[in-house]
Amino acid sequence: MENKVILTMRGISMTFPGVKALDHVDFTLRQGEIHALMGENGAGKSTLIKCLTGINAFESGEIRVDGIEGPVVNHSTLDAQKKGISTVYQEVNLCPNLSVAENLFIGREPRTKIGTINRREMNTRAAAIMKELQIDIDVTENLENFSLAIQQMIAIARAVDMECKVLILDEPTSSLDDHEVEKLFILMNKLKAQGVGIIFVTHFLEQVYAVCDRITVLRNGQLVGEYPIADLPRVKLVAAMMGKDFDDLASIKGDMAVDLSHADYYIEAQGLSHKGTIKPFDFTIKKGEVVGLTGLLGSGRTELARVLYGADKAQTGTMKVNGKEVKINAPIEAMQLGMGLLPDDRKAEGIIADLSVRENIILAMQAKQGVFRQISMKEQQEIADKYIEMLSIKTASRETLIRQLSGGNQQKVILARWLATDPDFLILDEPTRGIDIGTKTEIQKLVLKLAKEGKSIIFISSEIEEMLRTCSRMVVLRDGVKVGELTDELTQNHVMQAIAGGDTDE
Repeated sequence: MENKVILTMRGISMTFPGVKALDHVDFTLRQGEIHALMGENGAGKSTLIKCLTGINAFESGEIRVDGIEGPVVNHSTLDAQKKGISTVYQEVNLCPNLSVAENLFIGREPRTKIGTINRREMNTRAAAIMKELQIDIDVTENLENFSLAIQQMIAIARAVDMECKVLILDEPTSSLDDHEVEKLFILMNKLKAQGVGIIFVTHFLEQVYAVCDRITVLRNGQLVGEYPIADLPRVKLVAAMMGKDFDDLASIKGDMAVDLSHADYYIEAQGLSHKGTIKPFDFTIKKGEVVGLTGLLGSGRTELARVLYGADKAQTGTMKVNGKEVKINAPIEAMQLGMGLLPDDRKAEGIIADLSVRENIILAMQAKQGVFRQISMKEQQEIADKYIEMLSIKTASRETLIRQLSGGNQQKVILARWLATDPDFLILDEPTRGIDIGTKTEIQKLVLKLAKEGKSIIFISSEIEEMLRTCSRMVVLRDGVKVGELTDELTQNHVMQAIAGGDTDE
């Protein structure tokens, strides 16, 4: 018998300035099921959850919760909690300096007759909750004394004790090791057996197939579909998330192809790793080569690039640049060696919102030259004008504040920033995300032109098609591990098989 529906979201739409974040999205959650919400970055997962929990106000559509008459609109997370909807985030938002029991009962502490907190009752009830969930800890100890995994379980216990019908776990396993993930799954299955509906947001494919009953896939703010887990083998899930079927798009490099047979290596790295994000990997790139890093979000694409660039310091391994062994401890050292990194999160790590287009363009160049060798205003203006024209950046003037530009034009400004430093090696992390088709093609052509000039480029993209257009080789990553390289067989089918793990039937 089908479990009863406890949550329905119908036709949910929401627009951020210039971006349709959600476009008539439907979502259904049943009692006692673990339901994966999947999609690449920018697909709309977080936005949908924020609409449900009262952080975002949606424009149209309706939400219904079992046991509540009429459509539901939450105006805050507290509002949502009162209706039985709780969220546990990757970053545990509890108070580390309070005890486990105090965290479990924040804002709803049991009271004595004279109105003071009844600590004995609170500790007894907290211990009972922990025992019920098979978590063996001392509830009078401070939260900060426990591992992140235990803290997350305490956050989940708090949500469950507040009688949640719907539990949202937003990337709860990103910082956990395999043993801790296993414990979390035991707890999730226990809650499922008690009739709690769990929305599980994750980017780990293995985990989805280990614990979930159903999958909803979003892409570019739209619903791709809802599937029972048995009906969606991994390769089909990857295709649904990335929006590509197996139509074997050939590489469209044409006369831009570079002969690399006699080229020297720019980077030769062995056994580089960073604790908690990426396992030891080997990596080489030749001068004039475009190497793609592919894999789903969270596979380790960005993390591998950050280790090479020194944004995350490598904890093991060795690296040679131009045949000479180097240790890169910080991005400024990478810049001095002729490297540049276009980050995937342009708002958080790329643009300086309150500076002008000109100031944003010359930023890296000025940092490379040092504080005592100021670039003259005349030269700054010339550099800015050159790249505004070269990349067709749409801006009222070079002095316009960058935050007034569209996302695509902001991305071009960041690209200009790195091109201005004349790098030998450029890491482009999702350089065309949120950009129109015409601009995408321009950036792809520019990448091939830079390679032809002898520059080495790492290209990271969620869109396999554009990687096939630009890359001569692809490194495949899965769950923080480099699992293979593709050179001869660069077709969409082969790439997707590699990303999914080659298992078409499970």
